[in-house]
Amino acid sequence: MDPTSSPYDYYDYDETENSTMCDYSEWTLSYYVIPVLYMLIFILGLSGNGVVIFAVWRAQGKRRAADVYIGNLALADLTFVVTLPLWAVYTAMGYHWPFGVALCKISSYVVLLNMYASVFCLTCMSYDRYLAIVHSLSSTQLRTQGRTKASLMVIWLLSALLAAPTLIFRNTKPDPTTNRTFCAMNFSLVVSTKKQESLWIAGLSISSSLLGFLLPFLAMMMCYCFIGCTVNRHFNTLRKEDKRKRRLLKIITTLVVVFAACWIPFHVVKSADALSYLNLFPETCTFLRFLILTHPYATCLAYVNSCLNPFLYAFFDLRFRSQCLCLLNLKKALHASPATSLSFQKTEAQSLATKV
Repeated sequence: MDPTSSPYDYYDYDETENSTMCDYSEWTLSYYVIPVLYMLIFILGLSGNGVVIFAVWRAQGKRRAADVYIGNLALADLTFVVTLPLWAVYTAMGYHWPFGVALCKISSYVVLLNMYASVFCLTCMSYDRYLAIVHSLSSTQLRTQGRTKASLMVIWLLSALLAAPTLIFRNTKPDPTTNRTFCAMNFSLVVSTKKQESLWIAGLSISSSLLGFLLPFLAMMMCYCFIGCTVNRHFNTLRKEDKRKRRLLKIITTLVVVFAACWIPFHVVKSADALSYLNLFPETCTFLRFLILTHPYATCLAYVNSCLNPFLYAFFDLRFRSQCLCLLNLKKALHASPATSLSFQKTEAQSLATKV
């Protein structure tokens, strides 16, 4: 197995002089473990995020700004998990890509699109909570539906733009020595030397970690610092409206913490690899072996985030739980008599009107 040709680093792994002399025999474990994990994430993510999207869509007229962001976060996760069967097959076949150039580009592009859209949605949700709690009286004009829709357009356009290098440079690479085809980055259109290629790899990798994680995460932390101070000063009486704000704040804070826990290992390993291309880390067998063995599992942990969010909503959000119960009850009502079904709908409407 060529340890430098994997789907995990979206900016390429190139074989180095040292890597060919290192032992990577334990790498074959990934052929069996990773595909199983991918398919588990696919099943849970497809069903869970599908329910979230339906619940947000069904709550027309009662949507909070956070609900709209949550719906778009679920849409990004759902779009991504659909591609996981391709990566599961790719890994199970010893990193052989049989699906052609188009799916290589599109599925790789969707991975980064999901990463950017997810972190930007969480950042906007955190900023919305900052305005609602810290500037509750003066932020009404800033938290309109029109501004929420405009911010979502910016989120998706910016995410699409930042993920574009993967769509442009990702390509299939036939390997005549192993009769396999890899799905990897190819910079031959813009570089002519090995040094230039290393700069491109390191530049794109570091910039994606900065723009797709570190800077948004710092912005979220600033919002929560201000929110924490305000909550401690003003919400001690816990009025009904304050309880709602705190409940929603707990949901969003949990989403941010789980997102960070899932993605930090991925960005740490990827950044270490990028720094090695700049000769800031020694390319020893120990270091390369560490990258090779940890990268697929750090990536898999990042992907787990796409199926965790629906379970977090179900655990913390009363409104989401009530929507899920409505879905189950509506299925039962479809099999009931017309009179019973009509009575159920009236009762359900009255019940929903009292939910937070």
